[in-house]
Amino acid sequence: MAPDASHALAVREKVQQFLNAACTGNLDLLKKIATQLDGGKGLASTVADIKDANKRGALHFAAREGKTEVCKYLLEELKLDVDTKDEDGETPILHAARQGHTETAKYLFEHGANPAIASNLGATALHHSAGIGNIELLTYLLSKGVEVDSQSDSGTPLIWAAGHGQPEAVKVLLEHNTNPDSETEDNITPLLSAVAAGSLTCLDLLVQAGAKVNITAGGATPLHIAADIGSVEIIKCLLKAGADPNITDEDGQKPILVAAARGNREVVEILFPLTSKIQTITEWTVDGILEHMQSETNKQQEQMRNLREDNVPKDTRPENDLPKVAPETKKKAVEAKSRGDEAFKRNDFQAAIDAYTQAIDLDPYDATLLSNRSLCWIRLGQAEHALADAKACRALRPDWPKACYREGAALRLLQKFDEAANAFYEGVELDPENKEIVNAFREAVEAGKKFHGTDKAKQ
Repeated sequence: MAPDASHALAVREKVQQFLNAACTGNLDLLKKIATQLDGGKGLASTVADIKDANKRGALHFAAREGKTEVCKYLLEELKLDVDTKDEDGETPILHAARQGHTETAKYLFEHGANPAIASNLGATALHHSAGIGNIELLTYLLSKGVEVDSQSDSGTPLIWAAGHGQPEAVKVLLEHNTNPDSETEDNITPLLSAVAAGSLTCLDLLVQAGAKVNITAGGATPLHIAADIGSVEIIKCLLKAGADPNITDEDGQKPILVAAARGNREVVEILFPLTSKIQTITEWTVDGILEHMQSETNKQQEQMRNLREDNVPKDTRPENDLPKVAPETKKKAVEAKSRGDEAFKRNDFQAAIDAYTQAIDLDPYDATLLSNRSLCWIRLGQAEHALADAKACRALRPDWPKACYREGAALRLLQKFDEAANAFYEGVELDPENKEIVNAFREAVEAGKKFHGTDKAKQ
């Protein structure tokens, strides 16, 4: 290796060691390496210039890992910029807030950090405190005058709190006079987010605060979403609050039909006496509605089977065998997917779900979108939603190993280890060389043994 190349490699290694020291809180090592890297322009300038590929410096990493002593050295001795931004526009206090490092975030604030500075996404430290339910930091920031209704691409802090099922955070925000009907550009409200998250407690708090229950977003009302999920208690809460069961979604369906399509008799029975008769359904009874929607579902499934001639994967079918999606609609779906991909990279999984949902509405035959959304649900711990998307993905592309992997991952989260192992095994059969699926299969088998008590250590 040439001398210059060797020197450059050594510098890169030192930089990595320096940033690792910030992460681990090894202040002595951090100071030592900083001195070694200083080329004569001064320690403060040298440290300020050390960044990773995402323009994150020592202060970002120390804040992200809650290493307050490192932050103290960087701010009080080296006088670094407390509000320095990385490539995503995120400041150190935002990193600390997202990871729940309350004391570090407080220290940064007390030493000049501006908690109102938003990332490129538009999220502030308050959004992240609300999203993870960090009540101590949330209350602290509000007490310091941070705007309670600060907006982001994914809405206000209240939408974040409701969408992540954080009732205590919802309560605190409402006590600070947040708007219970704040909306995103896509008309998503806190109440809609609470329903989608399956949080009855958050929903009840929002209803008590006077939130609108008949808002429409993406062509559906909260009652449509609850009917699709099948949450009886949430449906009862919405109806008690004045939800209208006769509003139709963008497909012209009332909530009762959405529930019937899922085969959820209990929900259909609840909605039946409150729903006006639909003329296209000959037998207007609970059984008649269920049978009608089952018939419609069977027709759709038959159409899908016809589209998968000989189980040929979607990507390899002739273009004229695909459902016809208008070029302009396809373009919008691709744009929505791109927004979802970017949100996923930022670990903003709720925003990614919203974007992928828009894309799926535009192009429901793209299995990749369902796979991506399933992964987002996994990251949020919403296993049932993840499983539903994974199964839909497999229905579209039964010969796609990743679809099997997504289903297995959701089942594993549900602690259905035997079923997870079966899903992973089907993926292994499709792609025996895929180490990720092979390892997942083995792990699911072992987890199943431990779960069933058949792998106990010898006494």
